[in-house]
Amino acid sequence: MNVVVRHQAEALASAGHHVEILTRRSSPVSDPVQLSPGVTLRFLDAGPAHPIPKGDHEEFIDAFRVQMAALGPYDVIHSHHWFSGMAALPLARRRGTPHVQSFHSIAADVSTPLSAGERPESPGRMAGEAWLAQESDALIAISEAEADTIVERLGGAPERITIVLPGVDGILFRPTDVRGVGGAEAVGGAGGVGVGVSGPVDIRGYAVVAGRLQPLKGLDLAIAAIAAVPEPIRPELVIAGDASADYDGYIDELRALAARHGIERSVRFVGPQSRVDLALLLSGARVVLVPSHSETYGLVALEAAASGVPVVAAAAGGLREAVLDGATGVVLDSRDPSVWAGALSQILSNPAFARRLSLAARERAEHLDWQRSADGLVTVYRALVRPGSLPSLPSLLTA
Repeated sequence: MNVVVRHQAEALASAGHHVEILTRRSSPVSDPVQLSPGVTLRFLDAGPAHPIPKGDHEEFIDAFRVQMAALGPYDVIHSHHWFSGMAALPLARRRGTPHVQSFHSIAADVSTPLSAGERPESPGRMAGEAWLAQESDALIAISEAEADTIVERLGGAPERITIVLPGVDGILFRPTDVRGVGGAEAVGGAGGVGVGVSGPVDIRGYAVVAGRLQPLKGLDLAIAAIAAVPEPIRPELVIAGDASADYDGYIDELRALAARHGIERSVRFVGPQSRVDLALLLSGARVVLVPSHSETYGLVALEAAASGVPVVAAAAGGLREAVLDGATGVVLDSRDPSVWAGALSQILSNPAFARRLSLAARERAEHLDWQRSADGLVTVYRALVRPGSLPSLPSLLTA
């Protein structure tokens, strides 16, 4: 979500609009930050000035709204995720300002079993998301799968939903010649992300999983799948990202799982990556895994595509749209590690097949940039604001 918000904001600003991004202060830092010309990031005092578990944010919605009320005016208020929507929509109504809602993830029905280790949703989330879907002036979905969920689960009106696909920076995320032989060495040496090896480079290379480290992302499946790949072609598994405040100790659980599968020396945790380091990491990979239980889209799959790297993804939500099965990667309905290992083995052992996926993935990603994504937002905004307020349309994105 943070990547989408920032890149869309910068693309809006490059087109002449003024954007303010509001977020809860989660550190002692409170001064506004100019992210780029026309984009200002503001930190609002709402709750403690340190990271808190996602499920606890609901306590601070009212405080966030009080802080928002001192800012503006804005032509459009665009909320990202339900916390900010619950804070922003009442304020937008009082001001007569159009309110746009994006969800980025939608709570599962209470009858849906939780993935192992997942904490329950905060009490007001499901009702809050339904209220936002039914009362906001416009709804932005990141995929057809999310649009369907907004209608079917939240009761949002289809005519108020617009699908705006995310973009990708095709200059930052691009193919290189360091894939396969030498790939791990090049990443470790140039990017400093800890993926390098000493001595001869293993021709098996490495696979990548990137994202927030939590049970929803299916990292246990990634480890089990890599363990099931035949040893002569088994790549190292590089896991990029960090556990959130909700999941203290989760990385230790994953290390223990790798040890039980006998591949503890072939699973490497490199922590959260800068955008530059992530791009370098992906470009050197032989394959990227996205084994999430749920994804509204799966931005890392698009970034892997731009990097010319085949993706093996779960058939979860928008991943069916982010990865074209058999064309830019492989999409699997099964969560059986042996099935995943078979798909990985086909890519790892068949260079012609991997090359075909790689070329098609890059070609598709080249048509999906951030300016196109921002243009989709502007189309929605134009339909809501009063005539004569453009082209300098100030917009607020709450993250």
